[in-house]
Amino acid sequence: MLPAQYRWLEAEPGPRMIVEALKEYGTLEAPGAADNPKIIGWQTELEAAGLGRVYAGVYRHDAIPWCGLFMAIIAHRANAERRAERNPPRLYLAALQWASFGKTVPKGGGALGDVLVFKRKGGGHVGLYVGHDASAFHVLGGNQSDRVSITRLSRNRLVAVRRPAYRVQPANVRAVPLAQSGSLSVNEA
Repeated sequence: MLPAQYRWLEAEPGPRMIVEALKEYGTLEAPGAADNPKIIGWQTELEAAGLGRVYAGVYRHDAIPWCGLFMAIIAHRANAERRAERNPPRLYLAALQWASFGKTVPKGGGALGDVLVFKRKGGGHVGLYVGHDASAFHVLGGNQSDRVSITRLSRNRLVAVRRPAYRVQPANVRAVPLAQSGSLSVNEA
């Protein structure tokens, strides 16, 4: 269940990537050597759709960072029209590769459903914009404390804002100012 400050998202009719991501909210990485079959299944689903060939046989454990995998599965599921510019990047497990997805948006211009790419120690992180406050973006993403969740990430870590290549942009794609609440995430791996 979404925290109270984010329950308004349940009434949003789109963007489709937000709708798809919310269906997976709370999905949790398995502890230790175990693997959550749902997370592993996302890679299998992408391979079956012809999108995950580069990682065929490579992604077998949910201990491998999976924020990019999460983004790839929701982009795939939201992409009914199968236009090439709406597909996930070829190397979608590498979070920083999402800086080439969709269309460029100025760093200060994020809106509901935009893809946000961040730097972190040892690599990057990727998730969806659900809002912002004075110092952070509120990000819906995978592998945030080992689960699909909404986390605050510092604006200083932002590398790129990318908007899906909409045929018709949903009317509710807008900036969403939110109250500052909770601590900032420092490393999503």
